[in-house]
Amino acid sequence: MAGDFRQPAHLPNLREDRQPAPPDRLPRQRAGVTPQMHGRYPDYNVLHEAPHWDEVTRRLVLDRVENVPEIRFFTASEASTLGAFCDAVLAQDKEPRVPVLNMVDAKLFGGQLDGFCYADMPDDRETWRRVARGLDAAARQHGVDEFATAPWHIQRGVIQAFSEGELHGEVWDELPPKRAWTVVMRAVLSAFYSHPWAWNEIGFGGPAYPRGFARFGVGQREHWEGAAATDIDPVQDVSERGIE
Repeated sequence: MAGDFRQPAHLPNLREDRQPAPPDRLPRQRAGVTPQMHGRYPDYNVLHEAPHWDEVTRRLVLDRVENVPEIRFFTASEASTLGAFCDAVLAQDKEPRVPVLNMVDAKLFGGQLDGFCYADMPDDRETWRRVARGLDAAARQHGVDEFATAPWHIQRGVIQAFSEGELHGEVWDELPPKRAWTVVMRAVLSAFYSHPWAWNEIGFGGPAYPRGFARFGVGQREHWEGAAATDIDPVQDVSERGIE
């Protein structure tokens, strides 16, 4: 049974371990698919709006669900390590999962990069490969063979150090970890939030073209947009609780 999702205690910074609450603290998804089948908009499925999208948009969005690309850029070892990393940073610990690594792999394989590269960093494709080696190297420093099979507390510690730029040794003596974190997380978050399952989770209405929006008042929503499982204003709520 879902916990009291109306309370902000599910937020990581308010939890004693500063980790995301288990997804079952949120309502069970009843319409469509969300990661792990929980979300704040349990009766919303953005794909119901597909008939209102233009043909090109509809084909592109549905393709993200129906045609998950195979891993072609990463080696099997790299995919194992990076897949575990993506699942951990996104708190995707059970199915259904947004296939983030497959989407990142497809872009790298096709050379669809972001159009810029930091002066002190290699090409993004090389950065991803080095990150895979670096995560395994960091795991070995904790006495395990590889990141993918490391216990959760070790994975969490490595990821925390990665995000803070505190990884050292081997790969990390030549690759700035803080900068590498920025590169990979930009791709991870872009892939995750471009997927309709993530849209269902956050109540995003998807493409509004060619229909457009008609209700612009504060607190108003279109009839086709998702309704949250709570009507509590999060801004007002955190202010009243003094937990900004």
